[in-house]
Amino acid sequence: MEKKIRIYKIFYFSGILVLLFLFSSSASKAQEQAPADSISVDTTGETAVIEEVIREKSAPANEKVEYISQLTKYGFKNLFSKYSFNPALPYSSQVNPFAEAYMQDYLRDHSAYLVKMKGWGMPYFNLIDQIFRQYGLPSELKYLAVIESSLSTAATSNVGAGGPWQFMPYTARDYGLVVTPNYDERRDYIKSTNAAARYLLNLYQQMHDWLLVIAAYNGGPGSVYNAMKRSGSRDFWKLQYYLPEESRNHVKKFIATHYVMETNAGNLLAGGGKGFYQPGGMGNPYTSDAKLSEKERAASQVITLSGKYIATVIAKNISMTMAEFNKYNPDFDSRISANGQYEFRLPADKMEVFLANRYPILNECVQMMLGDDTQIPNNKTVYPSHPKSKNRKYRQ
Repeated sequence: MEKKIRIYKIFYFSGILVLLFLFSSSASKAQEQAPADSISVDTTGETAVIEEVIREKSAPANEKVEYISQLTKYGFKNLFSKYSFNPALPYSSQVNPFAEAYMQDYLRDHSAYLVKMKGWGMPYFNLIDQIFRQYGLPSELKYLAVIESSLSTAATSNVGAGGPWQFMPYTARDYGLVVTPNYDERRDYIKSTNAAARYLLNLYQQMHDWLLVIAAYNGGPGSVYNAMKRSGSRDFWKLQYYLPEESRNHVKKFIATHYVMETNAGNLLAGGGKGFYQPGGMGNPYTSDAKLSEKERAASQVITLSGKYIATVIAKNISMTMAEFNKYNPDFDSRISANGQYEFRLPADKMEVFLANRYPILNECVQMMLGDDTQIPNNKTVYPSHPKSKNRKYRQ
């Protein structure tokens, strides 16, 4: 009897050792396969909320919107230093340095077209912003519709993707859109944007990085997972050359579009001027001068300005439009940020107002720089007809 008990004990402890070995081996293998810069997090709650949004095919309740926005706000960590873009700060002070040369060629070829869209596309951007806020998505993602379709509901790709978000029929149906020979909700701006919000949330749940989501939106999640595995990283800048070229360029287009739409430098680029993205960084800070008539120049005053000033704050306090301010002080934010000072020019009466309020204006600029977020204006949305285009199937 004692002999049998000893045999049972041997088998019992041997079984435990085998199980421990298998568990250790499995954990070690999983650790080897995980990208080196991965962070293990419990995504159970996140998965449940996002899956509910996709299943219900509607925007989440308000309390869940706040939860989702907190989850997704860090998705641009590899693009912006504070996770999201602050239009009150110079672009160069918050964008990843890798982005500079990365998008330079695209800016050179497309900035003029994008600058025009910046005007007529505003109602569309307002509409997308309103819908994306209902899903807790970052505002920056609206520019994905630019590179997908140039904001056109009539856009159709050569593989059958359609509408402003370029949904394939089967993907559109998965996210609640009706697509039949006689009726196609991919062409409906509101319905397709709601579907795009749910699809983007689903991709974010898998990637946890918006640059990777944009790549996956173009080439599918499988191509991104393959790039992660081959590169051993989840950082777009490290895995980009393991992606298909089209998907890699899709991210380049997105970053460049965001830059043109959110800064004044796009106007300089479109006009052949020297903006932020020049070889070697900021370009020559003294080659860009105010384009003024002799009369305007004679009626203006110049001082050497230094400090953490922001163009929008100055213009507001001296009652100048941004167009007028930029005329006297081109590329102000980028150049004062890079060089620490700026040859600041204003009409004589405006300079008098500025000098009288110089330090309160500086204080307001500094306070704005210290804030992480900028309030989104509550703009009334108007839906114009899309401008006529010779090529309705155009897709950048």
